[in-house]
Amino acid sequence: MEQRISLVTLGVADVGRAKAFYEQLGWRGQEVEETVFFQAGGLAFVLWGRDKLAADAGIDDPGRSGFGGMTLAQNVRSRAEVDELMATAAKAGAEVTQPARETFYGGYAGCFADPDGHVWEIAWNPGFPLGPDGALTVPDFTAAA
Repeated sequence: MEQRISLVTLGVADVGRAKAFYEQLGWRGQEVEETVFFQAGGLAFVLWGRDKLAADAGIDDPGRSGFGGMTLAQNVRSRAEVDELMATAAKAGAEVTQPARETFYGGYAGCFADPDGHVWEIAWNPGFPLGPDGALTVPDFTAAA
């Protein structure tokens, strides 16, 4: 298996509501057959009905809510951008689950949950440089050893 991710699909209760939320964050997508596709750098971010996603994956999902053991993250270029995005998300209806704060790794980050409970971390991490296109480069951790 190649080491890459092509799509991230979120199962949502209401595709229209979820699309409106992400549009309030400044995202622009295309809706096709009750599925919304956003180009997100080198991968696609997709919103699809939770029931359809579960059925497609062969999973019986009684609509459980709560933390699913996964977060999505967007690294940004500054502390100020973290604060700005957290405020935009809250205004759009997100629940701020962790206000922006200094982190153990020398960065600055906060977390919010979208209307379906999917958790996002917005982080500035000086150890993970971003390219001009926003692409993150994982540093060579063995070089410091």
